Amino acid sequence: MRAMAYETYGGTEVLTETRLPMPKVGPGEVLVRVKCAAVNPVDWKIMAGGLDPLMDVMYPVVPGWDVAGTVERAGIDAPEYAVGDEVISYARKDYVHGGTFAEFVSVPVRMLAPKPARLGWQEAAGLPLAGLTAYQLLTRLGTGKQDTVLIHGAAGGVGSFGVQIARVLGARVIGTASGRNHERLRAMGCEPVEYGEGLTGRVRALAPDGVTVVADFVGGVLDVTQAVLAPGGRHASIADPGVLGEGGQWMWVRPIGTDLAELGRLADSGQLTVPIERTFPLSELAAAFELSQTGRAAGKIIIEL
Repeated sequence: MRAMAYETYGGTEVLTETRLPMPKVGPGEVLVRVKCAAVNPVDWKIMAGGLDPLMDVMYPVVPGWDVAGTVERAGIDAPEYAVGDEVISYARKDYVHGGTFAEFVSVPVRMLAPKPARLGWQEAAGLPLAGLTAYQLLTRLGTGKQDTVLIHGAAGGVGSFGVQIARVLGARVIGTASGRNHERLRAMGCEPVEYGEGLTGRVRALAPDGVTVVADFVGGVLDVTQAVLAPGGRHASIADPGVLGEGGQWMWVRPIGTDLAELGRLADSGQLTVPIERTFPLSELAAAFELSQTGRAAGKIIIEL
């Protein structure tokens, strides 16, 4: 099968288009024919060695954890899915090796969910990792109608899902973003504030009694979180372990198919949209990574096969 892979840590120069054997399909797994896969910052951070202390690597590495495609073959004891089923997955395995930037990927059924009918292949591929990150953080904090939520990085890939999901949960949402993204956030039902110097005062002007939930999707903002959090408030971060010493939770997304199915339900009901920045062919994965590295993408970056 065609795949993009690398044999050593490094920048985009280590990526090469290659031919690899078809993935093995173990018990409780299915083989997915990839239609589209989404780029996430974690993909190129792993490639640079950023997660070496946490995860074992088996070379050659095919990067990528987000996928939308069709079931090509079901393994032993995988009755939940049949050949031809349209599926999506956050296909993160226990070690770094066989990812989604390839023609085929094997995926445990516990990580799969049906593809939302309302979404195209590109949008469906952009939903899993970022959507699950936002959903799991907000639900773990018990976000609901009684809450005013501050989202750090509200215009980013995870933050934009966070805004939409917090609104579905009934919360009032304040979100930090640069001015060029404020109109887009208002359309989602968010009250945007400019990040940078004076942020604490701007948030306090909107929520004089403080916010009850803070979702940090960027890191480096713990001082602001502490300054605006109401007594008894809850907060969590995906980027700053320092929250653990300040009563918060440090989270990383889990590949849970039932959670992903709930996101699919929200998408099919029109309550969750997936903005797309740009689509690349598989052979241009390096360029897609470089666009992601700029931090300026206003939507998901998609690899289409």
